[in-house]
Amino acid sequence: MDSPLLFALLTFLTLMVALSGFAYRLYYKPGRMFKQLGAPVITADPSGGAAGQPEQPAYTLVTLLTTLGSKVPSSKTEVANLRATLLRAGFRSEKALPVFYAVRILSTLAVMFLGLVMQAKMPPNPTMSVALIVFGCAAGWVFPRSFLEKKVKKRQHILRLSLPDALDLMVVSIEAGLGLDQAIQHVARELQVSHPELSEELSLVMLEMRAGKRRQDALRNFGERTGESEIRKLVAILVQNDRFGTSMGESLRTHSDYLRTRRRQEAEERAAKVGVKLVFPIFFFILPSMLIVAAGPGILQVFKYLFPMMKSAG
Repeated sequence: MDSPLLFALLTFLTLMVALSGFAYRLYYKPGRMFKQLGAPVITADPSGGAAGQPEQPAYTLVTLLTTLGSKVPSSKTEVANLRATLLRAGFRSEKALPVFYAVRILSTLAVMFLGLVMQAKMPPNPTMSVALIVFGCAAGWVFPRSFLEKKVKKRQHILRLSLPDALDLMVVSIEAGLGLDQAIQHVARELQVSHPELSEELSLVMLEMRAGKRRQDALRNFGERTGESEIRKLVAILVQNDRFGTSMGESLRTHSDYLRTRRRQEAEERAAKVGVKLVFPIFFFILPSMLIVAAGPGILQVFKYLFPMMKSAG
C-alpha cells in the first residue's frame, strides 16, 4: 500500500501544479492586467442599480497565502530584515512578506507529510522517526529563505554586470548636456530591454524624486534597496559630485573603467582556480580510466604469461 499511496500523492501534486499554472496563465494573469488598467470611466448599470460600486476582490491563491502568512508571529527586527531581503530580491508588494511566511508554512507541512510517508519504509526506530520529522520540518522552514537569498545574490550579480553599460550611457548623456536627473531617466528608458532590472531600479529613483524626495535621499535608497556594494560606491560618487560640484562625466567614466577592470580580474581569478578545482576530479575519475586503458593490456599479459611461468619455475 505504500508505493500506490506515494504514486497517488505525486500524481495529485503534479496535476495540482499543472492546473494551477494553466489557471494562472488563462485567468489570473489577464485579470491582473485588466486590474492594472483600471475600471472604465463611465459605467452604466442596465438593471438600474447604483453605478460605480466597487466589486468585491476575488478570493485567489495570493489572498489565501496572505491570510495564512499574516497569522505568523514575528518580531519587528525580523520583519524589517526580511522585508529588506524581499526588496533586494525584487519583491516590492505589500503582500510579499505574508506570502513568504505562508510559503514557509506550506513547505514545512509538505516536508513533514513526506517524512510521515517515508516512515513506513524505514525500520521501526522511534528516535530515527522523530529525528526525520524534526530535521525535515527544519529543512522545510529554512529552504524558502535559502532560495530567497540565492535569488538576491543572482539579482545583485545581474545588477553588477549591467552597471558599466549604464555608466557609459550616463557619461554620454551628461557630456551631451543633460542634467543628472534627465540622464538617469534617459538611461532607465534605454535599458528597458537589455538590462530590465537596473532600468526598473533607476525608474524608481526618478519616481522618488518626482514624489518630492531629495536627490541624495533617492540615490541612497537606491543603494540600500539593491544591497550591491558597487551600486553603493556609485551612489557615493554621485552624492559627492553633486555636493562639491566636481566633474560628473569624468568620475563616472573612471568608475566604469574600474568596474570593467575588476570584472576582468575576477574572471582571471576564477580561471586561475580551475586547475586547483580539477585536482580531485582528475585523481578520482580521469586518472583511473587512463590507467585502465594504458596499463590494462600489460597487466592482463602479466597475469596470463608471467605468473604461470613463475609457478612452473618454482
